[in-house]
Amino acid sequence: MKLPDFTDANSFRAFRSDPSRWLPIALDIARSHGLDTGAPHVFATGTNLVVGLGENLILKIFPPLLRAQFVSERGSLTQLKGRLHLPIPEIAAEGTRDGWPYLVITRLTGTLGSEVWPQLPEDQKERLLRQIGETITSVQRAPLGPLAAIEPRWDAFIRQQMQGCRARHTRLGLAPKFLAGLDDLLRDAQELIPMDAPPVILIGEYIPENFLLACDDGQWSLAGLFDFGDVLAGWRDYDLLGPSAFMAAGRPGRVKSLLEGFGYAKPDFALKRRLMALMLLHRASDLNAHVCIDGWQDQANDLVELQDLIWAG
Repeated sequence: MKLPDFTDANSFRAFRSDPSRWLPIALDIARSHGLDTGAPHVFATGTNLVVGLGENLILKIFPPLLRAQFVSERGSLTQLKGRLHLPIPEIAAEGTRDGWPYLVITRLTGTLGSEVWPQLPEDQKERLLRQIGETITSVQRAPLGPLAAIEPRWDAFIRQQMQGCRARHTRLGLAPKFLAGLDDLLRDAQELIPMDAPPVILIGEYIPENFLLACDDGQWSLAGLFDFGDVLAGWRDYDLLGPSAFMAAGRPGRVKSLLEGFGYAKPDFALKRRLMALMLLHRASDLNAHVCIDGWQDQANDLVELQDLIWAG
């Protein structure tokens, strides 16, 4: 049994979507570490090959073309171990099979955020967003260690994103009225986004699919954080974008809770402008798909009005 070589992402995705082609190899890896393979659970979503081993462990296998995600995940779990108030996976074993690096990590307990978030009452959503803001700050207090060398470097990343910004959002169908203000926004971004400030750990995706929740006496709280495959080192505000787009939904109370948890007071024009620029420059940016405000395209006439809509209050 041998893991194949892939030169393109589409071929790998087709391979990943058919567990019969790779699960026997995953179980062989697990057995080589003396792990329980009696009741494997294949996770259908995600980027890499992921299988649950019993109740307590998860095996993640990374194709060579996504080795950067392995480096990011391994470095982040190592660097953040013991430094957060929130549980994160711990590395139980690691290795390489046919050039594919893998990690065996501990499995966290809790309910996936995306299963709970839509049904929560407003006060519970504000409570969780404050906790998310506090968690982002806690992660960013941790020393970078080897993550300081992770690629791409912040200044190169932002400049590359700026160069491709108009083409990207034109292709993704952003309305012309928003595209019209893009050059002005990018010009402002060069002054508003620090390029050489001390970098911090950026997870990039504080979204309901990447954290676990637990309920105690009717109160929901963060219970775990996972998926560190897209970590960058850069300017701290970048990690406000996921919860701003997917969770705050332009509700003033939610925006206030997130920003206060992060350590910001009421957002001024400069902060909103910087966040708007970063949202358009995010490596996964797609406003039409990601801004969770009903009818936002009709509620704003330009990017300035849009930033006031997203970060209301």
